[in-house]
Amino acid sequence: MAGRTRRPQDHFGDRAKREGYPARSVYKLQEIDRRMQLLRRGQRVLDLGAAPGSWTLYAAERVGREGKVVSLDLNEIRIGLPPQVSFRALDVFRFDAKAEFGADAFDVVLSDMAPHTSGQRHRDQFGSFELYMQALRIAQDVVKPGGAFVGKLFQGPELDNARAATREAFESVRIVKPDASRSESFEIFLVGTRAKTTTSS
Repeated sequence: MAGRTRRPQDHFGDRAKREGYPARSVYKLQEIDRRMQLLRRGQRVLDLGAAPGSWTLYAAERVGREGKVVSLDLNEIRIGLPPQVSFRALDVFRFDAKAEFGADAFDVVLSDMAPHTSGQRHRDQFGSFELYMQALRIAQDVVKPGGAFVGKLFQGPELDNARAATREAFESVRIVKPDASRSESFEIFLVGTRAKTTTSS
């Protein structure tokens, strides 16, 4: 029968709609959280590249009304957000997170940021690396000692540099490719846990 062939993992998108999330990406964070035990009630979480809002909603559910989620993105989040969430539209490259929030302000920093893809693989990989490193710098500025960081990266030649930089800031670093990532995608997530006491200046 003629027609569009469905991707075998489209059930994640269907499930997201049923469960009230704007995107399938929620299940990536859900799996990372389940495996690494990152998010708990009462925590403060910074979500970078938050739009359309799935990670923000999941984090808000996990931290509860006692917690706080601050979400940042160039684009507006166009869904209703619970009261423990605050959103700001801004460019993370033009933002001094430490001056805004102070050191030790967050228990967990999340980044699902990705560049606009060009179809040129290495160009896209390097753009992803730049976003990852900016997210890591922000995490170093604002995460509490012992805190955690999750950052998306398009796997490529810069992976070793990204992992080494993350190891300078966190005692443990793991690479995770969640089941909800499309099989053809070269995205991975680096998860840093137990943030060291020394932060960037």
